[in-house]
Amino acid sequence: MSRATPQQRTDGPWVFPCDFPIKIMGRNVEGFADAVAAVVLRHAPDFDPAGIELRVSSSRNYLSCTCTVRASSREQLDELYRELTSHPMVQVVL
Repeated sequence: MSRATPQQRTDGPWVFPCDFPIKIMGRNVEGFADAVAAVVLRHAPDFDPAGIELRVSSSRNYLSCTCTVRASSREQLDELYRELTSHPMVQVVL
């Protein structure tokens, strides 16, 4: 098991800071990816929206956005998940 360096801290199984992928799914409508990027940027200002991985469902009705953020704490991730799951365009966050 690795130990955190003085610049890192642990919280459960995570050692922060770390790269943390989040998959956000919703209807394939105009503006969905931009709305997701705006929420992510509020919680991870160093996030680059150009790095969002987009995948359209086979029926083309849904869109998934995978955003990898540089997470600094569990609290940061909890707040990000809370805002994403309460967004009206978002149906699932993993």
